Amino acid sequence: MRHRIVPLLVLAVLLAAGITALAGQPAVGTSARSADYVVVVGVAGLRWDDVDPQRTPTLWQLAGQGSIAALSVRSARLPTCPADGWVTLGAGNYAAHDASGVDTDGECTPPQIVVDQPDGIGGFLPSQRATVRFNQERLSWGAVPGALAESVRCTVAVGPGAALAAARPFGRVDRYEPELPEDPRDLLASCVLSLVDAGAVTGEDPAVRAAAAAQADAELARVLAARPQRSLVLVAGLADTSTSTRLHVAVADGPGWDAGWITSPTTGRDGYLQLVDLAPTALYVLDRNQPAGLFIGQPAASAPGRPQDLADAIAHPADADREARAQRRASAWFFGLLVAFQTILAVAVVPLLRRVRRNAGRPGPDPVTRWAGAILEVLLTAAALTIPAALLADGLPWWRSDRPNLALAAITLVAVAIGTTAVRFSRPYRSTLGPMALVATVAAAVVAADVLTGARLQLNGVTGYSALEGGRYAGLGTVGLGVLIAGTLLAAGCLAQRVRRSWRVTVVVAVGGAVIILVGSPYLGADPVGAIALTAGVSIAAAISTGGWLSLPRVAWATVAGLVVTVGFALLDLQRPETERGSLGRLLTALGDGTAGLTLHRSSAANLAALLGSPLTVLALVSGVLVWFALLQPWGGLKRLFGIYPAVRAAMAGAAVAAVVGGGLAGAALDVAGAAAAVGVPMAALVALRVLGHSADRTRPTIGPDPDGSATAANSSTEALTEAIEPVVSAGVTVESRGSRQQLHQ
Repeated sequence: MRHRIVPLLVLAVLLAAGITALAGQPAVGTSARSADYVVVVGVAGLRWDDVDPQRTPTLWQLAGQGSIAALSVRSARLPTCPADGWVTLGAGNYAAHDASGVDTDGECTPPQIVVDQPDGIGGFLPSQRATVRFNQERLSWGAVPGALAESVRCTVAVGPGAALAAARPFGRVDRYEPELPEDPRDLLASCVLSLVDAGAVTGEDPAVRAAAAAQADAELARVLAARPQRSLVLVAGLADTSTSTRLHVAVADGPGWDAGWITSPTTGRDGYLQLVDLAPTALYVLDRNQPAGLFIGQPAASAPGRPQDLADAIAHPADADREARAQRRASAWFFGLLVAFQTILAVAVVPLLRRVRRNAGRPGPDPVTRWAGAILEVLLTAAALTIPAALLADGLPWWRSDRPNLALAAITLVAVAIGTTAVRFSRPYRSTLGPMALVATVAAAVVAADVLTGARLQLNGVTGYSALEGGRYAGLGTVGLGVLIAGTLLAAGCLAQRVRRSWRVTVVVAVGGAVIILVGSPYLGADPVGAIALTAGVSIAAAISTGGWLSLPRVAWATVAGLVVTVGFALLDLQRPETERGSLGRLLTALGDGTAGLTLHRSSAANLAALLGSPLTVLALVSGVLVWFALLQPWGGLKRLFGIYPAVRAAMAGAAVAAVVGGGLAGAALDVAGAAAAVGVPMAALVALRVLGHSADRTRPTIGPDPDGSATAANSSTEALTEAIEPVVSAGVTVESRGSRQQLHQ
């Protein structure tokens, strides 16, 4: 009875600690609703490296007295061309212009925007109805261009780009001017919301960009000179101008926006803002209701902590743009080389699996030499540590090097070498499960430590997530989730194998439950979907950690545990303010208001895109082929390993389930499984080789019941028990223990 109650008590304590952790953090605040006017000045292509006190003195001064951020200009199309950016601003959602595109040189081609002025005061955008239909029928985000204008009584637009954002869904622009008047005071004060198109900064020629930035700065100076009292001015580099996606300028100046960082619930990180957050922010500070179900962005806020020196402060978003750009280039070759390396190792392992088994006096193939086996073990260990090493490499600014790819490769190789050496010469390495336990612990510890310290290594990291993609800015990423799943469950399985059989479930639940809280907390991992997937894996691993198969009672207990954790995270997420809910809470909210169809459609599209376009898909498939067609074969060693170490078998089964479920629910297809396989499969192959190498040992086991009814050898240590049972398993004998009986089946 004790071995059933203790795991439940451990799980209850962990859940209580998790609730305390979730409830103990302050809510993300938003700036006070204190503005009577909002003026948005858009400059497509404006980046932080275009801003300095000489070329752009007005913007420099505004950034010094206001709040700043790196702006992600994600829209419904890649890249976000200027027309797409303006339409997204007006929709408060990921949108696109139906006539936007790029030329053969990769430069955005500006569409012909016609704005009629029948009365000389307002304007009419004939193409607006077609743009609305395009977003409603052809795109999957449910965006309604013009939703921002429909939420206020009156809107001013200056310039054709601003007209795209200020036009109502049927095309009406309340007040329109093709360009800024000589004295725009009356114009900007005529409506509570004004949108100004201050041009674009295009190309990569420094002189051309400097001239365009100076011209935009002059327009901004005129706007600031005429801004109404108690107004919030937002300056946004709201689009890219070519296929080279970048982070852009975001500045907010007004009541409640003193010198600091701009942040938003959609990013969860100070100094980062999304384009879709601008519309909700404008309505919030104007004390206007947001359109129900149309905005995907959230109101932004000003957060403290910015460096006192403005040059140092601006260097942060500029450096983030540089890092994100380098990360996009480096991640492609990194994962390509990782897939190639692990594929080569998989091919090399297969013949060694057949030769490593020593045939106790019977003729057979020549055994593998000790040096060959040692070299292969080192290579397998290095392969499993590559992703954690690359994550640690982002602790050094390799992207600032003149040759960033070479710098990243060098740092990663050094980290892999240090980690492999430390594992190889550690004392536990000599035991059968030693390498797996050490590598799994290191991998899980690296990811967990990064999450606990703010996930700074994953943001714009090669093995993390990019702010350019606009999907995640804080917490645990897809690759990190896969590594954490594999590391946590394998480490828990190895640890559980070293304790008494009656305590294995408790060990698995304790280790797994702590990591579930880490993953699911909105203030740490911020991934409730990943927490649900990990819960499924931990439940399965705990259910079969003592041996045997998934019987009906075990399935029932695992299902109940999974449902309890899932419902708990869902209720906690729903209790938070709507603007701060995670993906699970937003999905449940969408189910409640009938808009979940779009969410499910986007998730399916994301799964398909990840399945077809990610190198981790290839790695997952290669690993699956190696496991199924080699390691699980009678000569592959994995079945023998499972018979000797049932807790490890449970851990591997749980990791496989959690990785597949996590990728599917998160819209990442096999990416999570590929990352988990990169850590787990090399270790499974290494341990299988070791088990096969001892398959011909002849040590007579002495079987007898222990106090809790499990079969054990005379020697009480786990390693002695393993050496005793291995020859029994190699002779085709299965050892089972139920109560005080031992049955040997030939």
